[in-house]
Amino acid sequence: MSKRVALEASFAVAEAARMADVDVTAAYPITPQTHIPERLAEMVADGELDAAYIPVESEHSAMSACLGAAAVGARTFTATAGQGLELMHEVVYVASSMRYPIVMAVCNRALSAPLSVWGDHSDAMAVRDTGWIQVFCQNNQEAFDLTLWAFRVGEDPKVLFPVMVHLDGFTLSHVTEPVILPEQSEVDRFLPKFQYLFALNPDKPMTHGAFGPPEIYSEAKIAQEVAFRKSKEIILQGWNEFGNIFGRHYFPVEQYRTAGAKTLLLTMGSSTETAKIVIDERRDKGEAIGLISLRLWRPFPFEEFRQIVKGAETLIVLDRCISSGMGGPVFSEVRSALYNEVPKPKVVNIIGGLGGRDISENDFEYVIDRSREIAKQGSEKMLETVGVRGKMIGIRG
Repeated sequence: MSKRVALEASFAVAEAARMADVDVTAAYPITPQTHIPERLAEMVADGELDAAYIPVESEHSAMSACLGAAAVGARTFTATAGQGLELMHEVVYVASSMRYPIVMAVCNRALSAPLSVWGDHSDAMAVRDTGWIQVFCQNNQEAFDLTLWAFRVGEDPKVLFPVMVHLDGFTLSHVTEPVILPEQSEVDRFLPKFQYLFALNPDKPMTHGAFGPPEIYSEAKIAQEVAFRKSKEIILQGWNEFGNIFGRHYFPVEQYRTAGAKTLLLTMGSSTETAKIVIDERRDKGEAIGLISLRLWRPFPFEEFRQIVKGAETLIVLDRCISSGMGGPVFSEVRSALYNEVPKPKVVNIIGGLGGRDISENDFEYVIDRSREIAKQGSEKMLETVGVRGKMIGIRG
C-alpha cells in the first residue's frame, strides 16, 4: 500500500531514484541541490540502494562520469543547479547527441552575477537548446513522480534521450510537503529494467560519438532532431501509463479553470500554485480568466498549446528569466508558436521572480491587471516587470 510521508522535494527526488533502482549516481554538491546527492550517498552507504556512487571533482566531471556509465548500459542519475549546470554545459550536449538516457534533477537557481543561490529559471533556459527532454514541477509530489517517469520515457528504445526534471530551488527543494510514495511493486510494474541496445562491450567493439566531418554532421543532427520530436509520443504514453498505475495524471500543458476564459495566464514551476489562488478568486467573481502551465518545455508541445489558447483574447506570459536584449524566453517562444495562428490572442510578457524573489498573490493581481492594460493600449516600456523596486524604464514603481 502506498504511504503518505512528509518530504522536501530534494528527498522526494532521491526516493524516486532509489525506487527506480539506479545503477550509478555521479554528482557534485552545489546549493540548492546538495541534499539530493547527500541523501543518495547515504542510501548507498547504508545499503538501502545497491548502486555505485561516484564522488567527482566538479559538475563537468559528474556529467562526464554519467556519460561513461550510460554508455555501458547503466541506469544513471545526477543532479545539479545554476552554475553547476553551466559548468557541465558542453557535456550536456554530448549526452543528448549520443542518445544516453541520463536523468538529471535540476534545482533551478539564478545565474551569477551578482551571486545568487536562490531560484529562477535562468539556468533552465540556458540549456533549452541542448537536446534534453525538459519538464517542470509545481510541487514535491511532481518532483517524485516526474523523476520516476523520466526513467521510463528516456530509456524507451523509441526515445533514448536524457531528461531534465526541473524543480524550483529552495521553494521546492528545501520545503517539506506531503508526498505519496507508492509500493515498490507498482514502481517495478511501471519501470522495466533498463536494457540499452547499444551498450559498449569489449567483445563487440563499436564507437560512440566519433569525429563527424561536414559530410555527415548535418545528417546526424537532423536525424537527432527528428527522433527528438518523435519522442513526444512516448512522453504522452508514459504519462498515460503513470496515471493508470498511480492514479495521478499529467499533461504537457496543464489547464486550470480555462473553460470559456478570455484571458489566460501562463506560468511554469512552483509559482503556478500561487497563481491558482488568484485565478480562483477572480473566477469566483465571474471573471472569464484561466491558468495554463507549461509542464513539458522540450520538446515544445505545439499542438496541445495552440488548441488550449484558441478562443482566448489575451495570453499573459510570466517569465522568470530575461533573455538579454529580447525579453522573456518563454514569451518569445510562445509568441513564435502562435505566429501563423488565426485568430490568436494578444500575447503580453511580464518578468518577475528573478533571483528567487517571491511572486505573491498581490503580484499576480498586478500582472493580470497590467497585462490587460497593455493588451488594450500597448506599452512604451522596453521591459514590463513585477515586484521590482525603482523607477527605471519598464520597472514597476
